[in-house]
Amino acid sequence: MSLLIKNGEIVTASERYAADILCENETITRIDRNITPPKDAEVIDAKGKFVFPGFIDPHVHIYLPFMGTFAKDTYETASRAALVGGTTTLIEMCCPSRKDDALKSFELWMKQAVGRSACDFTFHMGVAKFDNKTGKQLRQIVKRGISSFKIFLAYKGAFGVDDTDLYRTLKLAKELGVIVTAHCENETLIAELQKELLAAGKTDPGGHYESRPPRVEAEGVQHLMTFAELTGAATYIVHLSCREALDQAIAARQRGVRVSVETLIQYLTLDKTCAERPKFEGAKYIMSPPLRDRSNQTVLWNGLRDGLVQTVATDHCPFDFKTQKVMGKNDFTKIPNGIPSLEDRINLLYTYGVKAGKIDLHTFVNVASTQVAKTFDLFPRKGTIQPGADADLVVFDPDYRGRISARTQHMNVDYSVFEGWKIEGRPAVVTVRGQVAVRNGKFVGKIGRGKFLQRKPSHF
Repeated sequence: MSLLIKNGEIVTASERYAADILCENETITRIDRNITPPKDAEVIDAKGKFVFPGFIDPHVHIYLPFMGTFAKDTYETASRAALVGGTTTLIEMCCPSRKDDALKSFELWMKQAVGRSACDFTFHMGVAKFDNKTGKQLRQIVKRGISSFKIFLAYKGAFGVDDTDLYRTLKLAKELGVIVTAHCENETLIAELQKELLAAGKTDPGGHYESRPPRVEAEGVQHLMTFAELTGAATYIVHLSCREALDQAIAARQRGVRVSVETLIQYLTLDKTCAERPKFEGAKYIMSPPLRDRSNQTVLWNGLRDGLVQTVATDHCPFDFKTQKVMGKNDFTKIPNGIPSLEDRINLLYTYGVKAGKIDLHTFVNVASTQVAKTFDLFPRKGTIQPGADADLVVFDPDYRGRISARTQHMNVDYSVFEGWKIEGRPAVVTVRGQVAVRNGKFVGKIGRGKFLQRKPSHF
């Protein structure tokens, strides 16, 4: 069966025009004015609506053992939430710890997704150590369709790499043409600051920010950039939160270091006062790097507008407030890190970015879809609207008005940090490879239809 979307206004990262879109055999086959529907076609009238390419979240955690517990979502719940929010492709962080085998971990993460996801997916392969087996295993994983690694310069003793691991990972990535995504914070500074704060009796959620001030993140970026410069590897800084860190990335880019920058919808809309709320409410807002002073929001919005920041992700990491965040009731270092927002990214980015005049529609599409696809070897299969591309499409209703609430969300978590926030516009119809998966905020897709997206490094 084919699908015809008529009368919509198509918006990509570079174009805006009125046309119909015909989708057949999972791909876009024709874009033109006044296409006559084939006999078997389902026709969707998109009059008065935008038609965007399916959005891609480049940084999510769905299956994640972390800080003595597990993230709450499964691929069944997360993919539903993603699609309702207009995200049609997920890139999950496969995060083995230092004690885990890389190849077995990759298989474990794949097992969570295959046959369970309603949307397409792929992974960044985590590297927590680089021993005598790691190089061979990573080569196997790349051959199976993974073209990005993930490293942590934080979480000492758990996920974090030492400098030898860092150097070897970047050297291999350069050889293979793989991009290395990196969590940039100085783990030693964090560990020492945490000890000092706890010894001084500062145990509440507000201590989290004090243990990870902007300079700690900036030093992590500077550290990565030094190694990237010496190895020639392509890098991608995940969840950059502040001016100090961005300055380091820009300085390295000007020296010729290949570095892309991702920020999060949380850093664009929330600030550190949220994590200082009384009666442990601040724990809902604990993530790493932490929420920053509000002044950084302008820096990041301007960075998106000017092309200094390339993508907007979520670092979606759902932990229940009542049973999991409470683990750090008397010690902020034990609060599971993460602010769930997979379902809300696109609506918030449109409402508080486009509608507020901070970015235009083309930037909106670019940072939430097109640039992600280009960076992670998915373009032009994903991230654009053109013949031959996968028919992942978002028919977006700019006239919709609503509010975010934990009561109606599809994410498997017991709170929303955006409770009661107004949204202007939302996806009216979402398709995955030519099949309708969402209608007017309701999931109508098929669990298990999502495909693993094999990628091939194309940076060299």
